[in-house]
Amino acid sequence: MEKIIDENKQGESLVLEAKEGNERKLFIESYGCQMNFSDSEIVASILSKEGFNTTQNLEDADLVLVNTCSIRDKAEQTVRKRLEKYNAVKKINPNMKIGVLGCMAERLKSKFLEEEKMVDLVVGPDAYKDLPNLIAEVDEGRNAVNVILSKEETYGDIAPVRLNSNGVTAFVSITRGCDNMCTFCVVPFTRGRERSRDPQSIIEEVNDLWNKGFKEVTLLGQNVDSYLWYGGGLKKDFVKASDLQKATATNFAQLLELCAKAQPKMRFRFSTSNPQDMTLDVIESMAKYDNICNYIHLPVQSGSNRILKEMNRQHTREEYFELIDNIKRLIPDCAISQDMIAGFPTETEEDHKDTLSLMEYVKYDFGFMFAYSERPGTMAARKMEDDIPEDVKKRRLNEIIQLQQRHSLYRTQEHLGKVEEVLIEKASKKSDAHWAGRNSQNTMVVFPKGNYKIGDFVNVKITDCTSATLIGEAVGYSDNN
Repeated sequence: MEKIIDENKQGESLVLEAKEGNERKLFIESYGCQMNFSDSEIVASILSKEGFNTTQNLEDADLVLVNTCSIRDKAEQTVRKRLEKYNAVKKINPNMKIGVLGCMAERLKSKFLEEEKMVDLVVGPDAYKDLPNLIAEVDEGRNAVNVILSKEETYGDIAPVRLNSNGVTAFVSITRGCDNMCTFCVVPFTRGRERSRDPQSIIEEVNDLWNKGFKEVTLLGQNVDSYLWYGGGLKKDFVKASDLQKATATNFAQLLELCAKAQPKMRFRFSTSNPQDMTLDVIESMAKYDNICNYIHLPVQSGSNRILKEMNRQHTREEYFELIDNIKRLIPDCAISQDMIAGFPTETEEDHKDTLSLMEYVKYDFGFMFAYSERPGTMAARKMEDDIPEDVKKRRLNEIIQLQQRHSLYRTQEHLGKVEEVLIEKASKKSDAHWAGRNSQNTMVVFPKGNYKIGDFVNVKITDCTSATLIGEAVGYSDNN
């Protein structure tokens, strides 16, 4: 629930430039959050060195990998259907090998391999470097599994292959795992404890992306705000660090600053933030640098203190309001988006009203809203009864969505008449005569193409809007070009 799941990207198969001499074909498909799509780039990079080129034709593949998500039941059901499809193709091409990567792999390893015999290979999110060995095992006719969760692995030394990229925006992973044991979430169990990547390797990747023509980077992590580098190791072990390690440690606010200074013409975003870990210095770093975008994804999940406690969220409604006030004070035009869960176990009408009143206070720019669905292996599934009837969940979710749509329109209308910098990412979905790109606040802006091209920073005067999109006219290049 904490992770943003882009429905348009689900099930994308990745394709990259063929490497000469590679004779085997890899078909890799991704589901779930942006971390999974980012991980697939790492996997493709590792396997490119092992003789695999990607294909988008399933029937041609020697190796089929699906990178999976355990966040929502729907994602799991979709992956199961895909595995059935792969197995049907395997009957025609018996040499094809099938593997499951990512969060479902860790959770359902024995089911996939032994009980249902749907796959040859199961690889958890920390074991991708072991893929060459695992594939060698499979080539010998044995099943192969590695779902060991690591205390160190951050893939900081692997330059991901940018797949299906627009060549303008890229994601850079800065942390792996999560220490926040939210009762509804499987991430700590599927991705392990939290560890951060060496800032030097992050800056090198950012510089490399700039040299390749990329204009915007999103720093990515299950919980970016708790980024902490003190020489390696788990976040929770920082208390045991030496005085020197503590004195020279890099936190998230400092990392943001390092990125902003390393490439002053590049735009930076980050996702996902956890309210309990977002400190004032992060907001101050954002305010200080123009190239750090004025947008924060700040999941709250519920507006009720009682439900927040049941969810094991480490903050109250009042503390969340204080954080929102600080953001608005230091960055008045900062956009804020939410994740919200309707119908968490024991949620009353009063709790639901608290969520609606919290939304009224913040007036989010947009949000990701779900009805609660029990995820096996989570604390909520083990300890709490899923006791809210489906029709009640649906009604509450609908009320949340309708309120959000009103607020989204209110927020887009605030941009009318303003001139805003937009980074052109692609042609508009609805019109070939228009470009589409995002402003600093992460809202999509559509405007006539003129002589501009993808990758240009353009000043656009906003003349109209819907609840999700701004419409305008280009008035010239911005200073960033």
